[in-house]
Amino acid sequence: MKHIARITALALTASLVTLAPAWAAEGGATKDDAITMVKKGVAYVKSAGKDKAYAEFNDKASTAWHKSDLYLVVYGLDGTVHAHGANVKMVGKNLIDLKDIDGKPFVKERVEMAKSQASFWQDYKFTNPESKKIEPKSMYCEKLDDTVVCGGIYK
Repeated sequence: MKHIARITALALTASLVTLAPAWAAEGGATKDDAITMVKKGVAYVKSAGKDKAYAEFNDKASTAWHKSDLYLVVYGLDGTVHAHGANVKMVGKNLIDLKDIDGKPFVKERVEMAKSQASFWQDYKFTNPESKKIEPKSMYCEKLDDTVVCGGIYK
């Protein structure tokens, strides 16, 4: 009987591990949400100006620029953070050499992609502000002048 209970517990644990990524993304933003928010953000920077737009993107209380785990970030093409909806302490810092948990230099990759593409998706791993865990993330980005405006979803 103990043997059956142990096998059942192992099977349940394996099932939970398999389902964990789906749970992390459940209730989170979708790819369409990310695209819509980035396009809206780019339009807002153009109409309201960088200073006003970035201040609002940084404001976690702003429901216009935050939806569950979705928020905007704006990087200069040199890797300097101009706005960060999840962590305002990053604003003004050059993160060009920042790497994810797998060693991927995602900021460098992002700005390089922005130099050659008007819009793109980028995959890397980052801390989900909702779960506080490092999770796979897909970031939708659009180049705007000398910056790249991005919003991402957790998978």
